[in-house]
Amino acid sequence: MARVLSQADAKSMGLPGRKSLEIVSGEKGSQGVTLRLVEIPVPRPGETPRGPHYHKGFEECIFVMSGEGCTEADSGKFPLKAGDTILIPSGERHVTRNTGGAPLVLLCFFPVADISKRTQEGTA
Repeated sequence: MARVLSQADAKSMGLPGRKSLEIVSGEKGSQGVTLRLVEIPVPRPGETPRGPHYHKGFEECIFVMSGEGCTEADSGKFPLKAGDTILIPSGERHVTRNTGGAPLVLLCFFPVADISKRTQEGTA
């Protein structure tokens, strides 16, 4: 049965260096999709940037809604702007940073209902 999920009912993930709201996941009844709305603030002077992470067994697809940034991945650095999409392969370490003067707002799609068990910080 189709249903509407509200951003107001999204789960705040409390992740370092960004605001992350999990809108769709297994907790919300999804059988195979997670959708997160992520906002990465403009970095403050002297702030320690967060490190990379990776996902075991599934890709991540990131759509840039607004702002400017750069995804740093094992395979290179990829500048991003509103309207761009980047596909991160399974197992590839990556981190997306804000490089602009306004918040970087992303929609992050994962083809699994629960990403937490197969997402690792640091090296692959």
